[in-house]
Amino acid sequence: MDTKPKAYLVGGGIGSLAAAAFMIRDGNLPGENIFILEAAPVLGGSLDGAGDPVSGYSLRGGRMLTTDNYECTWDLFKSIPSLNHPGKSVLEETVEFNQKHQAHSMARLVDKRRAKVPVTSMGFTMQDRMDLLKLSKSDEDTLAASCITDWFSPAFFDTEFWYMWSTTFAFQPWHSAVEFKRYLRRFMLEFSRIETLAGVKRTIYNQYHSLVLPLQTWLKAQGVHLVMDCTVTDLDLTTVDKTFTVTGIQCLRQSIHEVIAVNAGDLVFIQNGSMTDASSLGSMTSAPAKLTKRDSSGWTLWEKLAEGRPQLGNPAVFNSCIAQSYWESFTVTLKTPAFFDKMYQFSGNEPGTGGLVTFKDSNWLMSIVLAAQPHFPNQPADVQVFWGYALFPDRVGDFVPKPMAECTGEEILRELCGHLRFDPETVETAICIPCRMPYLTSMFMPRVLGDRPLPVPPGSKNFAFISQFVEIPDDVVFTVEYSVRAAQMAVYELLAIDRTIPAVTPHATSLQVQFDALIKAFK
Repeated sequence: MDTKPKAYLVGGGIGSLAAAAFMIRDGNLPGENIFILEAAPVLGGSLDGAGDPVSGYSLRGGRMLTTDNYECTWDLFKSIPSLNHPGKSVLEETVEFNQKHQAHSMARLVDKRRAKVPVTSMGFTMQDRMDLLKLSKSDEDTLAASCITDWFSPAFFDTEFWYMWSTTFAFQPWHSAVEFKRYLRRFMLEFSRIETLAGVKRTIYNQYHSLVLPLQTWLKAQGVHLVMDCTVTDLDLTTVDKTFTVTGIQCLRQSIHEVIAVNAGDLVFIQNGSMTDASSLGSMTSAPAKLTKRDSSGWTLWEKLAEGRPQLGNPAVFNSCIAQSYWESFTVTLKTPAFFDKMYQFSGNEPGTGGLVTFKDSNWLMSIVLAAQPHFPNQPADVQVFWGYALFPDRVGDFVPKPMAECTGEEILRELCGHLRFDPETVETAICIPCRMPYLTSMFMPRVLGDRPLPVPPGSKNFAFISQFVEIPDDVVFTVEYSVRAAQMAVYELLAIDRTIPAVTPHATSLQVQFDALIKAFK
């Protein structure tokens, strides 16, 4: 008779997949005792990658990786076998790939004259340097719910540093000063090489096929139950002496209502919130639909659980202002090499070595990145794929007289070619699929302590949160690492696993890193 507990994971994103793996590897929980409940027909959450060369490929985003940070992520993927190289782990595969494709951008910023901006200076004034130092030394209680704009003059947001930092990490001026400070410290190593993106690492393919699929394959081989088309609508909670216990999971499975009994000793892990909730795709002839959380269910469960329970966080802080949290990406599928050839001639970077190219004077603040090809396992040799995004999709374009949010794929390509001064024939056979994401940077919204719950909230007996919306000291959201670290923390606490979680590497305390950053700031 099986006396070990069962574990239910609500949501099939990278956090849940990681949690399942940690339970098996470090908690000795049998895979057949683990159930991942996912509303969509595919796992991976925000780490998606789909399509084909005929209808076009699509990626909502591309997360930046580093091997100098991301301690929990690589602790996980050193144990997951590669699907492409038998006998090697995903970590080993990724390290070898990046040794062959080292990033050194030679066209990080492009101005309105279509000239590469030589980043010989961060563009700081002495006041900017003093303001950066003041913010980096302030504690989070002092920063509280302040915005980045509360700490800097308007001129700071026109420096070369801001254009590079904000587009690398997707910051807006109105975002959280606390999160900006955390990024400055977590990625201080990148500060001194932000113009070349030398610290950025990529996976062999897109992150769905390189991270999600190998992990999913391994979990399935361990017997984990992957339950698709299953929307969790509520949890049955019992409270005794201020201790919360989940006793049942209310769900719609293939549109039929079910209740999953959660027995004594069983565990429940919940993805609270979703940065890609209500995403919508457009086409070459249509703009993406303007959806909100009313059109999806990514926030509903957290809102229900948090009502009247302040220890479970405050989702309204993050999902109440789409205008401050949305941006738009686009994926382009090419069937002739003309665009890639011209980009190589212009930038000097072969695909996979350049990182982001940002058009700093564009109204949309548009950036593109050409990854090493192929970017999908089923991508033919004569097809190329690249990705781009814009931080200001509500602004009218420079070459297309309408906001990006209202543009078709064809119009986005026209705007891009305008900035590059490329002839339209360069992309005449291209398929551009735009994607609107209303909550993508909602994790960056100004907050105070308590707005995000702890992975295992006070009073919880058998459930935990895993997402970008939990509180982890020192670490930064909008990274794969944050979800994986949250998963590891939650699993180790609920299963009482006696193994040390890899610490956040304290680059900001390194005298060498501090010295390099100081030299960079004074150029």
